[in-house]
Amino acid sequence: MQENIINLIDENGVESQFEIILTLEAEGKEYAILMPVEEEEAEEALVFRIEQGEILVPLEDDKEYEIVVDVYNTLMEEEGLNFDEE
Repeated sequence: MQENIINLIDENGVESQFEIILTLEAEGKEYAILMPVEEEEAEEALVFRIEQGEILVPLEDDKEYEIVVDVYNTLMEEEGLNFDEE
């Protein structure tokens, strides 16, 4: 099994595979950006806070989500990978 592929179980008990495309730090906390493996056309990534080094916690606070998105966008711009802007 690939190291950057994980399985998550949703609230209905359905298991899906996700690729960890990036981990980043924002305001002293660590986050993981995940994309579904089976949905090649997926446009939105999932963002989770990493707690205790391995526990993924979904973000429930819009402000925290926006902070992570801002850091992600800054990283992508620095690498020349921000495709949202022309």
